[in-house]
Amino acid sequence: MLLCDRCGRQQYAYHSCDNRHCPKCQGDSAQRWLDRQRARLLPCAYYFLTFTLPQELRRLARSHQKVVYGILLRAAAAAVIKLCADPRYLGARPGLLGVLHTWTRAMLYHPHAHFLVTAGGLSADRQHWLEPAHPKFLVPGRALSLIFRGKVKSALRQAGLLDQVPPGVWHKEKKWVVHCKHAGRGKQVLAYLSRYLFRIAIANSRLQRFQDGKITFSYRDSRSHAIKLCTIPAAEFITRFLQHVLPSHFTKVRYYGLFSSSRCSQLRSALPFLPRRSFANGSNAPTHHPTPMILNLSVQILHLSIGTELSAVECPSQICAQHLPLLRSFALLPPQTPRLCLSTHSSRHSQRTTTTSPTRSA
Repeated sequence: MLLCDRCGRQQYAYHSCDNRHCPKCQGDSAQRWLDRQRARLLPCAYYFLTFTLPQELRRLARSHQKVVYGILLRAAAAAVIKLCADPRYLGARPGLLGVLHTWTRAMLYHPHAHFLVTAGGLSADRQHWLEPAHPKFLVPGRALSLIFRGKVKSALRQAGLLDQVPPGVWHKEKKWVVHCKHAGRGKQVLAYLSRYLFRIAIANSRLQRFQDGKITFSYRDSRSHAIKLCTIPAAEFITRFLQHVLPSHFTKVRYYGLFSSSRCSQLRSALPFLPRRSFANGSNAPTHHPTPMILNLSVQILHLSIGTELSAVECPSQICAQHLPLLRSFALLPPQTPRLCLSTHSSRHSQRTTTTSPTRSA
């Protein structure tokens, strides 16, 4: 428990379970990831692409998660890289950051992959940074979906899973959904992706009530954008949540193209052809500015001993806000009753995030 030394306000700080699926923990980890990725953004425009696995493949994905999720990410990245290599569209190798999501806002099973892609790339001779041939799009969506479908089919055949797929999913009439839109300089997309890197499906703030064995939570409808309520039995709620728990050690964030760790030399070759980034101090080199801590103590509390003061944590009380504009400190008190985060696994270490480790990819 934390105690403000001015107004006496008490604040519970939950013991962190350190699980990457926990809706309470690791807010600081998400912020640190966001800071790192923003610092690494290239000074160019970006596109935001979404690849959705067809409904006919979701049963297979649920029973072979590690294999199918990996195929989804690799096939999507390979399709983008192949089409971008065509000089009619780009004729260069872009940088890609891919993130796996498996849920809708109502926590239904819906595997899809988000990609943040540079609107340009390094030429094959490493002598030019090339912009897209068409200012309104990076690559044609229809062609991208066809290549994506072919890559998935080939990968499933190699994995020995093709015979478990309904044949109708490969018909020409079947649409494979691929969305592509402008993403500005990429900062807003990174902020969106960071919200669910270190948790899944739902935040505690969306839980409305638990009554008569049923749980009510809120969600925003994707079509009307209105806030709606969903009330389901507790067992179904737990089922919906647990179906999004990833396989152990599965890497949900991956880097391809120029962002791949195997192509660092190509990324360095591309930098001289891009505008130099300018910073507030007038220099062209990034300077690290630590993000101020907010009232999110669920992780930091583990690293403190009894009697330590948190001078960087702001007291939320209006009394302190009116009388002292500076940050007030919280003193750490001995815990009275343990309050633990809900963990989806018995082991604290079995699901430690391999979330943001760059992979050696295409």
